[in-house]
Amino acid sequence: MDLNRKGFTKAVNRAGTSILQSAGAIEKTTDREFEEEERRFRSLEAKVTRLHKEAKGYLDALRAMSLAQTRMGATIEGYYDMSSPLQACATSYKTTIEQIDEELRNNTGVWVSHPRFLDPRSADCPLLPDYNEAIKKRNNKLLDYDAVRSKHRKMVEKPLDDPTRLPRAEDEVVEAKRVYESLNTPLKEELPQLIGLRVPYLEPSFEALLKIQYAHCREAVDRLAAIQPAFQAAGLDAKSPEAADRMLEGAVEDVLAHMRELSICAP
Repeated sequence: MDLNRKGFTKAVNRAGTSILQSAGAIEKTTDREFEEEERRFRSLEAKVTRLHKEAKGYLDALRAMSLAQTRMGATIEGYYDMSSPLQACATSYKTTIEQIDEELRNNTGVWVSHPRFLDPRSADCPLLPDYNEAIKKRNNKLLDYDAVRSKHRKMVEKPLDDPTRLPRAEDEVVEAKRVYESLNTPLKEELPQLIGLRVPYLEPSFEALLKIQYAHCREAVDRLAAIQPAFQAAGLDAKSPEAADRMLEGAVEDVLAHMRELSICAP
């Protein structure tokens, strides 16, 4: 309880210091070098966060598309009975799509190979919360330092009756500055190093995305090509995509022609 009360008191005091600084009542210590490095860090953080968000969105969309394909395969299979030459094609297509979907949803193969790209909490990304916490702590100690500096300056400008209070205030300033600099200096040294790793980090992640896309598309193409014999057996084999389009267009036109011959469609 005492620790909670102490932490609450510190938070209130720091909030008060921040408000007084905004009003110009307390001088604010500025460190341009740190501010520039923090700005660059925030930019890197935003890019990495967006990268992982979009990667997850891509995987979710791919899984949604795969699920839609399995449903479509089941629907197509339901159109044909055992006597139809296309029944074997529909069954082969449905089975193949289900296999692709199952592999995707089990996160097998290439998906497991690159968890760092799909999970912001893995690999390099845990460093970002650590640095955020260090920056927050540094900023809090800076508020403490500015508060005791303001208190000390007021004592100098208006001497107190107790002569021992000014030396104690000076000691508080020295200690607050030491604590602040013990956090500020390492951050100014390490933030540029972290930011310098952005290219070595992002490039492998981009490469991982390309490999993921290629592997999934290659697997789908190979599996779908394997059911080509079923179409050949049904007499629907085509030598090229253009020929397949012509065959499909002709089949549709034949069906429409038969529909027009029905009495209900007659003019």
